[in-house]
Amino acid sequence: MRIGPHQLRNNLVVAPMAGVTDRPFRQLCKRLGAGMAVSEMVTSNSLLYGSAKTQRRANHEGEVAPVSVQIAGADPGMMAQAARYNVERGAQIIDINMGCPAKKVCNVMAGSALLQDEPLVGRILEAVVRAVPEVPVTLKIRTGWDRSHRNALNILRIAQEAGIQALAIHGRTRACGYTGEAEYDTIRAVKAEAHIPIIANGDITTPEKAKQVLDYTGADGVMIGRAAQGRPWIFREIEHYLKTGEHLPAPEVSEIHQLLLEHLDALYRFYGELTGLRMARKHIAWYTKGLADSASFRHAMNQLESTHAQVAAVNDFFQRTAERGRRLVYLQTPAAELEAA
Repeated sequence: MRIGPHQLRNNLVVAPMAGVTDRPFRQLCKRLGAGMAVSEMVTSNSLLYGSAKTQRRANHEGEVAPVSVQIAGADPGMMAQAARYNVERGAQIIDINMGCPAKKVCNVMAGSALLQDEPLVGRILEAVVRAVPEVPVTLKIRTGWDRSHRNALNILRIAQEAGIQALAIHGRTRACGYTGEAEYDTIRAVKAEAHIPIIANGDITTPEKAKQVLDYTGADGVMIGRAAQGRPWIFREIEHYLKTGEHLPAPEVSEIHQLLLEHLDALYRFYGELTGLRMARKHIAWYTKGLADSASFRHAMNQLESTHAQVAAVNDFFQRTAERGRRLVYLQTPAAELEAA
């Protein structure tokens, strides 16, 4: 898949997720098979540019290209300014958030709330594309505001006229949140009319599901979010399956243990010890969810107050897990948990 001047290694994209797709997670997913990873959204509010959080999100040191940064806001001028700010700091692709269903985002008419105002959508897209002519601009949306107002086709036309170079669509409306099942008929209809790459998103939890969605919608790529939490190797699994029709063996306990240790080290270095410790808790929980004795381990791990103790607890858990067998065995697979949610 190609976005502007960037030829991706494959058509697998890491979805932008607030509090998750920081630089350490993006780097890990790219290393394990993702063709592109989109950053956490960066606010268009220029008053926040000096905050530690915003500066961290604009830090792309050592990141594998292309660097895609998502911006969010509702004012065309501020969004244009945010795009320039991030390009100056290394962004090679600017992604616009019109898909987030969170109330705190939609209540300020940003994210998927913008889908209610198609003229404003056009003004924002045009302003951002004009502001950064040297880099491609992409867009993330949902199928519409609610099931009675699915307007993804209209948004496609507006986006193409504005110069947007790829469109990612989550197969739910804003009103759906993350409930129910994603629908792919709208994505299929959009792809049938599109002149730009279309990326399908929503409930893609296994290699088989990725292939089914690609085949059914005709999409150019798939975007994976929650299914990669604690399982960043899903990208190599899907890449292999799409190429060969065969499954890779389940990862060995020793490999996942080492991956998690490297992920923790990257988090500690990126955030500092205290914030890194806290950020690491959710990732450790995701890596171990569904494994034997993981509930009691997570409860104890969340009480720890030093990175040294956290690493020691992880080592102990995975050593005990390795004694049960060479490969991971889930009591309930993460994919099954996602589909049941």
